[in-house]
Amino acid sequence: MKTLGTSVGAAGVLGGSSILSACNQVESASGDKITLLTSSGELVEVDKNQLKPAEMPSLSENQKRGRLGMPGRSWVMVIDLSKCRNARECMKACQSHHQLRPEQHHINVLQMQDSESTAPYYMPKPCQHCDNPPCTKVCPVNATFKREDGIVLIDNERCIGCRFCVAACPYSARVFNWFEPRDAEKYEGVTYNIEANVPQKKGTISKCLFSADRLRDGKLPSCVSACPNGVYWFGDRNEDAVTNGTTKETVSFSELIEKGAAYTLMKELGTKPRVYYLPAKDRAFPFEDGQS
Repeated sequence: MKTLGTSVGAAGVLGGSSILSACNQVESASGDKITLLTSSGELVEVDKNQLKPAEMPSLSENQKRGRLGMPGRSWVMVIDLSKCRNARECMKACQSHHQLRPEQHHINVLQMQDSESTAPYYMPKPCQHCDNPPCTKVCPVNATFKREDGIVLIDNERCIGCRFCVAACPYSARVFNWFEPRDAEKYEGVTYNIEANVPQKKGTISKCLFSADRLRDGKLPSCVSACPNGVYWFGDRNEDAVTNGTTKETVSFSELIEKGAAYTLMKELGTKPRVYYLPAKDRAFPFEDGQS
């Protein structure tokens, strides 16, 4: 059974040349060190003598690859509500990865309570990456679309900021860039990566992307990897396998959602979400308002 994340350790061992091949912008130099911005949005510092010219994909190549997705894959996420204690590390990692301002969220952790007689619980809410997405149908310029592997993306090179998709989304999963994006100067001149939606652009829409750029590198999404409490499972429905971001355990997706009595949000709308929730039962932590 193939699993995501198996290439992470190897990537860390490869060192200089592999890191440099993923960089697309020189940011600043100091002494014998130089700081580079990688295609996944990370700043790395390397020795100048390690630098080698690299042919980077053009904007059109990035967009073409981003729209196609990863053939043969069918990405899904499972969120275990019994394990969420509002650590919000998923939110922080997502904001850092996708160049989001402090008030912007691709994923948000909500406090929920089903009735007055039941205890409240926390519920992370990303984009649901619906198989029948209403957002893509209303876009007049084909800026938002659904890929072959199930991920719904946005091309901010096409987006005109009409916000029709924001109104159409029943999950309030989209945000509008009213202001200049976070750390805009660091991303100046960087080739737009549609799979990370970076650099962000004022006047366009942004949303959860399942960290599509990380998936291409064999890594788990940022939110999944950052969670300290084992809330998130992520994987490929075609392989019937999902991996926990905390424990790295890989299990059968179909068995997990069947035995865990998983459900999707607003099923009655017919949007067919790819994000599944396991009920908040047998909780790993007692609920405490503001618990982290």
